[in-house]
Amino acid sequence: MNVRKFTANTSREALRLLREALGADAVILSNKTVNGRVEILAMADEAIPEYAPAEAARRAAPETARFTPPPAASRQAAAYRLDEEEEEAPAPAFRPGLFRAQPVFATPAAEPAPAPAAAPVIRAMPQAPVQAAPVAPAAPQIMTGMPDMQSMMSEIRSMRSMLESQLAEISWSTTQQKQPQKAEVLREMLATGISATLARFLVNKMPEGLNVQQGIEWVKSILARNLTTISNENEILEKGGVYAIVGPTGVGKTTTTAKLAARCVMRHGPSKLALITTDGYRIGGFEQLRIYGKILGVMVHAVKDETDLRIALEELKGKHTVLIDTVGVSQRDKMVTDQVAMLSAAGTDVKRLLCLNATCTGETLSEVVRAYQGGGLAGCILTKLDEAATIGGALDIAIRQRLALYYVASGQRVPEDLHVANKQYLIDRAFKLKRETAAFRYLDEELPLIMAGATGAAPVRGMEREVSLG
Repeated sequence: MNVRKFTANTSREALRLLREALGADAVILSNKTVNGRVEILAMADEAIPEYAPAEAARRAAPETARFTPPPAASRQAAAYRLDEEEEEAPAPAFRPGLFRAQPVFATPAAEPAPAPAAAPVIRAMPQAPVQAAPVAPAAPQIMTGMPDMQSMMSEIRSMRSMLESQLAEISWSTTQQKQPQKAEVLREMLATGISATLARFLVNKMPEGLNVQQGIEWVKSILARNLTTISNENEILEKGGVYAIVGPTGVGKTTTTAKLAARCVMRHGPSKLALITTDGYRIGGFEQLRIYGKILGVMVHAVKDETDLRIALEELKGKHTVLIDTVGVSQRDKMVTDQVAMLSAAGTDVKRLLCLNATCTGETLSEVVRAYQGGGLAGCILTKLDEAATIGGALDIAIRQRLALYYVASGQRVPEDLHVANKQYLIDRAFKLKRETAAFRYLDEELPLIMAGATGAAPVRGMEREVSLG
């Protein structure tokens, strides 16, 4: 059996030569363009049956038996093609009789289409690009290109961030020139410790025509509208329940627990209160709370794990209020997750109050809230208020995370230095800067840089869900 090659200027002419030589039932092996001419490799149809049984046997054979050398005729066909055109790569292995289809060739618009009755039916093999179907060899190439694709996407994201920052810097430079009052309000907000993202959002939403003082008053009203506080102590003292005081190391949890306990004793008496501590980790942690309990006439129970906590809460279910002092660990410690899981699985509704250190930066407080949030926090207590020069960062976090602010602690005295949170007082205090904070106020030329860095921190759409302007 011989494979024959037909070359012509057009596909139609090459097909005509093929029909004249091999007939209308010829099998087309390949169809391609070489040096501007159409080249067709074909063989007679009667040669197909002698290869069909061999092909069926090869497909039925096990996988290890499929690597036998091809028939002599196939080797001759391959050698024929290599002899005829050395510059062309050999076509994929031919599998006779498996695919038969009507050939589709591009016909120039100037040539009239042949009549349907005169058009011969030619059964042809698929072209080489369609025939090369194995997927496995292509996988390594795809995997090889993945690092390049990831590198390209990383560069695109970097370019996008750079463009956004530059555009934001230009925008704020223009704002400073056209609306200097907004720039001054922005500077005042940043000086309080409020994040650049929240400050940018509020300044963008500030009504037109306001001077600096009116703009600050408008900002204060928006902050007060979005800061949630309890109206009086009845939220805890009258309703009662089980409260766990949680937070990182050194934030003042034990002292805050003692202050709350003293208020409960003054309202309901020592018999209605119970104290529990899980602080078996810190040296002297239990003794400190036990001394407070002895002064107040309240028994202190120590628990080590979830089972002990369940038993203790079951024994104390007749108490009006139960306060749990928890162990203080870093917000990055895995013990935080274990602590939240223990309180959530105690078999009783334990409301968690998070102590936030007013002296910490907004970034640190945000990380603390994410670590201790778990299934949800009942609220927060702002501690060390007397040590903080600015408290805008703490108020920013309370607004963003929608945390109800219960109390503020401003000293070590029990129970005098614990006050119900007053939102208007806290916001006014945030805008009253001390002399030592003047060095941290931003200059006019620094504002565009700060705003450019805050452009990608949080989208305005997310901020609109967090902050209500209405």
